[in-house]
Amino acid sequence: MAVKIRLKRVGAKNSPIFRVVVADGRSPRDGKFLEEIGTYQPLKKGDNVTLDLERAKYWMSVGAQPSDTVASMIRKKVRTAPASAPAVA
Repeated sequence: MAVKIRLKRVGAKNSPIFRVVVADGRSPRDGKFLEEIGTYQPLKKGDNVTLDLERAKYWMSVGAQPSDTVASMIRKKVRTAPASAPAVA
């Protein structure tokens, strides 16, 4: 089973909203998925992407392949994420 991290469209006509989902590569674009890890609102100004980086890193560590668009979103989020704070014991 080839697992992909890709976009799923859920918005209305002329008002696109996408969810960043982890899905089997064989399932349709707007079909069944394993987990939702974020959203993307292309018409919104400013910060229009929400993404759970920890879950994205987990899925990529177990072999999930991000689409080109999602890979660029992950790169941008990693660049803008604050430096890792030291763990509190």
